[in-house]
Amino acid sequence: MLILFDIDLTLISTFGSGMLALEQAGKDLFGPSFSIQGVEFAGRLDPLIIDDLLKKNGQALSKEHREAMRRGYATHLGPRLVRPGVSKPLPGVMALLDRVRSRRDVEIGVLTGNFPETGALKLQACGINPAWFNVNAWGNESPHEPPAREHLPPIAMKRYEVRHGRAIDPARVVVIGDTPHDAHCALVNGCRALGVATGLSSIEKLRASGFHRVVENLSATDDIESWLLDGEIAR
Repeated sequence: MLILFDIDLTLISTFGSGMLALEQAGKDLFGPSFSIQGVEFAGRLDPLIIDDLLKKNGQALSKEHREAMRRGYATHLGPRLVRPGVSKPLPGVMALLDRVRSRRDVEIGVLTGNFPETGALKLQACGINPAWFNVNAWGNESPHEPPAREHLPPIAMKRYEVRHGRAIDPARVVVIGDTPHDAHCALVNGCRALGVATGLSSIEKLRASGFHRVVENLSATDDIESWLLDGEIAR
């Protein structure tokens, strides 16, 4: 089995540090009027967010601008994450990770809109070791243009195949996330989807988006582990 976790507001909360770091990167590059207002962040890929920020602020979608924003983002993110009370794992996360990591029949990874370097910074700031996750799909790894989150599960499944020497049935893959984008990327690839209402989407909205199951958070460790491993599809 392969369990793929979203990062922001699924595993952890950093109280908007990523958004603020991107805004500061833009201000450094393009001036104090650079703003993140009106740009959607939740559940989206970082390359798409950067493009939207550049367009909104009247800047060219050039390779140079994109790379400079990415570098500036990482530069400003680290100092924000170490501020007291900013970074924390969400309820039940550490217990569930400990449980599934200990199983030989389970592989875990992240499936996230984050860049690898900034995603790792966020996890580390919350006491989660990025090395726990062996099969990952990051937000900049779509092989298609334009990129989309639905392109990421096949990347993770291919990495599982390379690591284990055998393909994995998509029905044995679970995507865990807090937005409808997570449900969509799972469902279009034949994977199971577990929604957690620790982000901006209500339980009702998550259910309507097609998650096979929705929970308030990940604190019911025994129940959630059983659902993940049994392959039961229930709402």
